[in-house]
Amino acid sequence: MTLALAMGFFMPELPEVETVRRGLQEFTCERSITAVDVLLPRTIAHPESPQDFVAGLQGAKISQWERRGKYLLATCQNSRGKHRGWLGVHLRMTGQLLWLQEPQPVSSHTRVRLLLGKERELRFVDQRTFGKMWWMGAGEDPNLVMSGMGKLGPEPFGPEFSLAYFVDRLHRSRRQIKAALLDQMVVAGIGNIYADEALFMSGIRPTTVTVDLKERQIKALRSAVIEVLQCSIEAGGTTFSNYLNVQGTNGNYMGQAFVYGRQGQDCRKCGGAIVKIKAAGRGTHYCPNCQK
Repeated sequence: MTLALAMGFFMPELPEVETVRRGLQEFTCERSITAVDVLLPRTIAHPESPQDFVAGLQGAKISQWERRGKYLLATCQNSRGKHRGWLGVHLRMTGQLLWLQEPQPVSSHTRVRLLLGKERELRFVDQRTFGKMWWMGAGEDPNLVMSGMGKLGPEPFGPEFSLAYFVDRLHRSRRQIKAALLDQMVVAGIGNIYADEALFMSGIRPTTVTVDLKERQIKALRSAVIEVLQCSIEAGGTTFSNYLNVQGTNGNYMGQAFVYGRQGQDCRKCGGAIVKIKAAGRGTHYCPNCQK
């Protein structure tokens, strides 16, 4: 049986990575890594030697999985229950973590295999090879070692993502609001899908310049960001191509989407046509009637 903790052919965003984290927490915690096989050395971002990556992980027990933005971080212990270090993962575009409960043929896109005893395996599969893994010893700081993680803005569900913070950050620049939402240093975890959805829910056109937003608009946008991310997590994320949740089923948020991927279709609110433009260098969906 294969339980897929997977990403499709789009950059996973917070809800998809959170779905993966929950599956990893359920199936891999309190299990010891009995063997490690690195099939593509460049997947390992740290340490420099893949052999050191193997040596660090082998014999370690996974005690907890956390998510920071789009990064996954496992805390590991030694056989005596003492902190040993961290395993970090970034799935990037096509990375998949597959939880295997019985032996399976090794596909050509398999990059790293973690064996967890009794023929169970956590397999990292990555077709486009952009995904990365890190091993950091107990004396290292993941925020310094994992490129980009230490620069992330606040989590959308955390107290740091306050209205005062959001107003201050958005009023510092004159860029389009779509670009600001995609900036991981402003708020962690939002990508193209949920930026479009949150802007629709708050009635803001994606090309609006951030400094021109009123505080009431920013308040509505902050609430919409939190709401759309929560809704998508509850739906298991958004499926494109081969994304599956831990039960091997598709994420269901796409069926609820207001604008993303719906160009030419009727707006669920006003009945007008959803359009697609280029904003912040990305394909962007919005309703000209509902978003001013």
